[in-house]
Amino acid sequence: MSKSILIGITGASGVIYGIEILKELTKKDLETHLIISDSGKKNITLETDYSVRDVESMANKVYQNDDLTAPPASGSFITNGMIVAPCTIKTLSGIANSYSENLLVRAADVTLKEKRKLVLLVRETPLHKGHLNLMTIAADMGAHILPPIPSFYHHPKTIEDIIHQTIGKVFDYFGVEHDLFRRWGG
Repeated sequence: MSKSILIGITGASGVIYGIEILKELTKKDLETHLIISDSGKKNITLETDYSVRDVESMANKVYQNDDLTAPPASGSFITNGMIVAPCTIKTLSGIANSYSENLLVRAADVTLKEKRKLVLLVRETPLHKGHLNLMTIAADMGAHILPPIPSFYHHPKTIEDIIHQTIGKVFDYFGVEHDLFRRWGG
């Protein structure tokens, strides 16, 4: 199996996480597949200096979120897993409830049913019990819940340092070697 990762970018604040994941994976020997929700596209233009086209050009293959016939909708489409960065509560709800109204949620559902790695960078605060319940349901189904909560033991100097620490945790889960942050040394 070739190494490939599917990345989903949704409309939560923090689209830079998905963009930086794509940028870093282009430096690795990994094939990247990308799905961006409509709200994700809007947030790319609101929160970053990138155009949607710039972000799409970073991926090896891009799929439209309304195309439920695209390859990631099927378990026969082999990947090493999927990262949803950032993950809205709406997307989390769709995943937790297997409500595959779009390709991004369907691809996450397929990732879970095929027992592949699924990482959700859930971006919301504060959280109420309904949000927490959705995270528990998704985790019980096999999703790895990884909210982008920064740590500071590595003495970040820039926003990129903070972002890269979270991305490094995602890469650790996927077994992708990196030097995105200084590890805890005691």
